[in-house]
Amino acid sequence: MDTTQSAQHSTASIDAMGAISTVHIALMVVLAIAAILVIWWGNVLRRRRRQADEQVAENREIAEDAGATAPPAVGSPMGEDVPAVPVAAPDPSPQPASDPAPEAMPEAAPAVARPVPEIVSAPSSGSELTQLKGLGPKLATTLAELGYTRIDQIADLTPAEADALDARLGAFQGRMARDRWIEQARLLAAGDRAAYEAQFGKL
Repeated sequence: MDTTQSAQHSTASIDAMGAISTVHIALMVVLAIAAILVIWWGNVLRRRRRQADEQVAENREIAEDAGATAPPAVGSPMGEDVPAVPVAAPDPSPQPASDPAPEAMPEAAPAVARPVPEIVSAPSSGSELTQLKGLGPKLATTLAELGYTRIDQIADLTPAEADALDARLGAFQGRMARDRWIEQARLLAAGDRAAYEAQFGKL
């Protein structure tokens, strides 16, 4: 009798432990799947954020290249707590004189406008890098940190050197080939302004 009851208790204990182990395994599988999904979603968000940062940096560089600036503002005399107001353009309409002139002044002889000859200097090999289309002040600073400060340095790049430099431009990688810096630099370094403007537009 005792032996039979002991055997029944042992069997019940084994069945209970088997059920508990199955539940534990199922929980571990669910937790592992959840962890994988969290890691995957984190990578997706990180990739999206990096692409957004690159787009913002590229848009800012394009805006700097286009010369977008904020309108000048006049500081408020009330102090820094009161916002400054933008400078208004002067009214082009003539203002009536409050007092009549006492006497007419004799007319002066009309001034003869003399044409001023336009002085066009050919770009030198040491010109600023920002003359290159698609290369703004921020990119010029990045290139200066890498040791490139003159147009002739860009013009003399070999394909291997250009690839190595492009790989170090971070968020601006690919701009060198897309905007054809080396072709621009070679024309500017040679002083061939006509050929440059025919291909890339007015300087």
